[in-house]
Amino acid sequence: MNKPGRSARPLADLVGPALTAAFKRHGFASTEIVTHWEDIVGAEIAAHCEPIKITWPRQTDAEEPAPAALVLRCEGPAAIEIQHQTHLIIARINQFLGWRAIDDIKIRQAPLARRTKPKPPPAIDAEAARRIADQMTDITDDSLRAALGRLGAAVKRGE
Repeated sequence: MNKPGRSARPLADLVGPALTAAFKRHGFASTEIVTHWEDIVGAEIAAHCEPIKITWPRQTDAEEPAPAALVLRCEGPAAIEIQHQTHLIIARINQFLGWRAIDDIKIRQAPLARRTKPKPPPAIDAEAARRIADQMTDITDDSLRAALGRLGAAVKRGE
């Protein structure tokens, strides 16, 4: 029996605070560096390294916080290449964050925690997309009609 006034809560509401606390223990003020790692540094660099933690220096009475050191886990053979690209990685992270948060990178050689990528959706049936597009006679823009045909075929495939 459901209690009045209670409803199911999204999983993100429950997991979010727990993940935030875990990230803070490793020096990450927010989860974006880890969750958007490939977007920040690029697919080629992200394929060979991943952030482990951020080590912040002790704060002084300075107006701006002192920059931190990012610790990266790298695969053995790629560690030298990543070491040569540290200035690029630092620049991309600081650009993403919008301030000079990182000024040093420390590299730890270890196997990466491999994440499985989601499987791409199956291809859209070109014949079904063409049939659906042909039914939209009042749309004069050919590229729009073709795009709507592909969208319609994708929606029908999901049924």
